[in-house]
Amino acid sequence: MLLSHYNFIMNSTGPKCKLCRRAGKKLFLKGERCFSAKCAVVKKPYAPGAHSKPAGAMSEYGKQLAQKQTLKRFYRLSERQFKKYFEDSVRREGNFADIMIGRLETRLDNIVYRLNFSDSRAQGRQLVSHGFFLVNGKTVNIPSFSLKPGDQISFRPSREGRAYVKNLQEKLANKKQETPGWLELDAKKMAGKLVMTPTTAEVTPEANPQAIVEFYSR
Repeated sequence: MLLSHYNFIMNSTGPKCKLCRRAGKKLFLKGERCFSAKCAVVKKPYAPGAHSKPAGAMSEYGKQLAQKQTLKRFYRLSERQFKKYFEDSVRREGNFADIMIGRLETRLDNIVYRLNFSDSRAQGRQLVSHGFFLVNGKTVNIPSFSLKPGDQISFRPSREGRAYVKNLQEKLANKKQETPGWLELDAKKMAGKLVMTPTTAEVTPEANPQAIVEFYSR
């Protein structure tokens, strides 16, 4: 049920591709399709409808809104979730962009994606919700769960016999996966570790953080 539902979502040519085209960049919302020639951003490198109706000059508010929407969609968050991360980050002492990116990147569903345990954040979220993972030996099924440096993630033993996990083991063994420097991946054990909380030095933001601050400051 889990994989068939996910495959339906991933094979659908629904609004996900339009979101990327509207942002003018790949948001990697459809897994491996984003890396292929079928990617809508490659086939249609213009905003939806732009070829039939020229777009006018965007206002400053429109630019700020676009930046906020891009980052929100990149991490697959609702408006409520995204605003909560913003408000929490802006209250903390330090560089806002580093804090915000650190909070978003250490979500469990994002870590699953960054470790190549899933093809997209959407799939990572679904796997987490279905109880596929352990964090420090305990089952965690909350996609927004925040990991701290030193935390370890692995598949639950009861899920290791699933077809998805077996196929993933073969995939990781036969293909060299790129893992961010702030994570450690043990492909044989199908486990990973958060080494450090990343900042903008390790993860380039998909949007201008200052524009997001200005948007919510209105």
